[in-house]
Amino acid sequence: MLRIIEIEARLFVRDRLNSLFSVLFPCLLLLGLGAIPGLRTPAPEFGGVRFIDSYMSSLVVFTLAFIGLQRVPTVVATYREKGVLRRLSTTPMHPARLLAGQMVVNSAAAILSVLLTILVGYVVFGVDLPHHPLGLACAVVLGGAGTFALGLVIAALAPTARAAGGWATAVFMLLMFFGGVYLPRFMLPSVVKTIGSYSPPGVEALQQAWLGSAPDWRHLAIMGLVSLVAGTVAARSFRWE
Repeated sequence: MLRIIEIEARLFVRDRLNSLFSVLFPCLLLLGLGAIPGLRTPAPEFGGVRFIDSYMSSLVVFTLAFIGLQRVPTVVATYREKGVLRRLSTTPMHPARLLAGQMVVNSAAAILSVLLTILVGYVVFGVDLPHHPLGLACAVVLGGAGTFALGLVIAALAPTARAAGGWATAVFMLLMFFGGVYLPRFMLPSVVKTIGSYSPPGVEALQQAWLGSAPDWRHLAIMGLVSLVAGTVAARSFRWE
């Protein structure tokens, strides 16, 4: 297992363009938004805080969803399309280990990206550090696990890299909408906000932890359940070819 993780980590680093984009894009997006003066001014519709302060949780949602749904399924489907998985099928390695290796390496990249985004927001724009660090950590881990598990389901079922990209993009866009990335959450209908609160990556739990209160345990429990169910489906449905 450690050898698989090591190899996947090397492949991640060697793919410089996509890897750097995955890790650094949320920081670049924050810098771009923060360059707009109106978004650095407190506004009543954002609870008396600045837009960039309220948008930090949505940036975390973007980070987890982008790596979990845009990178993981495409990489595994590319392995299948190029015959890498067919060669691995001749070894004693269980398919679940390959999926676990992908999850570990890409989860580490997602956590690094979140930490960089927090650091850039704090240093450049004076965004408050998360007021409930433990709650944020739980929300990131469970929300990320749920999102990555959905990506692994797509990776297990998609026959080609193109199919994986199409399926993943559809799920990605839905999660971005529910997570308040496309539109601020106060503009969304109540039913959409409720769905976004319970679906990975869990924007409501992230926002609660950032502002200082413990995340709702029900939100965390649902995301944990999604990760368990989706991870099991991915492991059981995965085929080398």
